[in-house]
Amino acid sequence: MPPPEQGDFRFIGERDRFRSSFIRLVTATLVDPKGFTFERDIVRHPGAVCVVPLENDGRHVMMVRQYRAPLDRYVLEVPAGKRDVFGEAPEQTARRELAEEVGRKASTWSELGRFSNSPGFTDEETVCYLAEDLAVVERVTQGVEEDHMTIERVALGEIWDLLSLGVLVDAKSIIALALAERVLSHRGFAS
Repeated sequence: MPPPEQGDFRFIGERDRFRSSFIRLVTATLVDPKGFTFERDIVRHPGAVCVVPLENDGRHVMMVRQYRAPLDRYVLEVPAGKRDVFGEAPEQTARRELAEEVGRKASTWSELGRFSNSPGFTDEETVCYLAEDLAVVERVTQGVEEDHMTIERVALGEIWDLLSLGVLVDAKSIIALALAERVLSHRGFAS
C-alpha cells in the first residue's frame, strides 16, 4: 500500500541549534498547504539497529538489562546501538552490537523491519534483525552502562506477560520481539 500523499507541505530549510557527537537539534522552517510558514524543532539522529538473538532452541532470546539515565532505572532490552560509525552498513552495526553486548555472533541474519522511533520530534530510524545460529565470541563492552549490564535469557512465550506486567517497556524491543515472533510463527516454531 503506497503512503498517502504528502500534500503541499514544503521544507524550506533548517538551522542548527545544538550539535553533539551523534545528534543535532535543528529548527526547521516549513510552509503548510495554505502558505503559512512555521517552524518545528527536530532531533537529527544517525539511526540505530536492534537485534533479536534467537537461541538455538528456537524458543528463547538473549536480552540485556542496562541502566538508562533518562528513566533512572534498569531496562530490559534486546541488544541495540546507534549507527555512529560513518559508512557502516546497518547489518554490520548489528553484528558489532551483538558481539559487544552479549558476546555472540550469528551465522544467519534476517532483517525483520524498519521503523521511525518517534516521528513527532526525531528522524531516527531503527533497523531490526533476527540473529540465528549463535556462537560465543569475546564480549567487549562500550561505556559505563554496558560495563554494568546483565544478559538475560527470556522465553519468547513470556514476552507479552512481561509487557503487561510493566517489565518490558522499551518500544524498540517490543517491536523487534513482535516482528520476530511473527516470523517464527510462520515457520511453525514460535512460543
